[in-house]
Amino acid sequence: MKYTSKHTPKDPLADPDFRAALLSHYDTHARDLPWRGESDPYRVLVSEVMLQQTRVETVKGYYDRWLERFPDVDSLADASEDDVLKAWEGLGYYRRARNLHRAAAVVRERGGSLPRAQAELRALPGVGEYTAGAVASIAFGEAVPAVDGNVRRVLARLMGEAAPTAGWLRERAARLVEPTRPGDWNQAVMEHGATVCTPQAPKCGECPVADWCAADAAGTQAELPVPAKRAAPRSERIRLAVLEWDDLVLIRRRAPDGLLGGLWAFPEEEPVALAMECGLVPGGHPVPLTDVVHRFTHLEATYQPMWLECEAPSPGSPVGVSGSDATGTDELNSECQWVDADAVDVALPVAQRKVLDLWRTAKEDA
Repeated sequence: MKYTSKHTPKDPLADPDFRAALLSHYDTHARDLPWRGESDPYRVLVSEVMLQQTRVETVKGYYDRWLERFPDVDSLADASEDDVLKAWEGLGYYRRARNLHRAAAVVRERGGSLPRAQAELRALPGVGEYTAGAVASIAFGEAVPAVDGNVRRVLARLMGEAAPTAGWLRERAARLVEPTRPGDWNQAVMEHGATVCTPQAPKCGECPVADWCAADAAGTQAELPVPAKRAAPRSERIRLAVLEWDDLVLIRRRAPDGLLGGLWAFPEEEPVALAMECGLVPGGHPVPLTDVVHRFTHLEATYQPMWLECEAPSPGSPVGVSGSDATGTDELNSECQWVDADAVDVALPVAQRKVLDLWRTAKEDA
């Protein structure tokens, strides 16, 4: 399809009025967000880590609660990993929480203050180029860019680039940073991509920088940038053992590395074999609960929970209960818990929480 050029776009890299127009629009129309206007480096870091791969509306429900629980670097460094993951529960991509926890420990070991420069911030666990640029510019005023998906889309359309590379984006974004207000500038570009230069149906009629936009001039807004190709997620069916004893169910901590590392979940085992491993006697046959489907970035998991009621063969508690005297290994005791469905005090991933709710409902209906 051929397009008729609406205008000859100005060069945003050469025209200082471009920055002035975008910053003016941001100053007037920026959304009122809990972290907006914040300059405390720790709080900026928390907000930026939470916003990685997560919608703003979702993060708004977590940010203030997190700061009430962990108001500074010391309180986060002092917390247990279970407490940190519990506070993060439901936000997803839990490695971010573990990295933030590790970063707090590193910062405290080095004196308690976050590094001021982007290059030094990148040495912290879980802090990549984007997050380091955001914290350095917003909290410390360093004139460095912060390139996320919104910025990629804005720059690609402005300059008519269909498939911008990382190097291309880094170079253009760095040249555009407003040196007197780098933090506001980076937020302004991200805000523009989130509210005006959106992926679908961009609001070009409301755009304060349309005069500089090559895509607007050519009518190619809907085509730019070309979406990056992603491999289709693989599908996997995963059997879960919902082992019940004395109105409690067994959960196990997952290995620290890999998918949902360090979180608690129902064991991915056959329920009868697991019951025997815990020194319990099955009270019948496993009962299938409703499948739970959950989409990860590269995996579509279909969880197949199997509920098995069990009995202890002798007085005492089964493996996994504090003070247990039942048959089992120390490893099982330290990595398993028997929990009440209404009083789980460790972090459960969303899909595992759904399985817990299914078990609770099945018990009520039985």
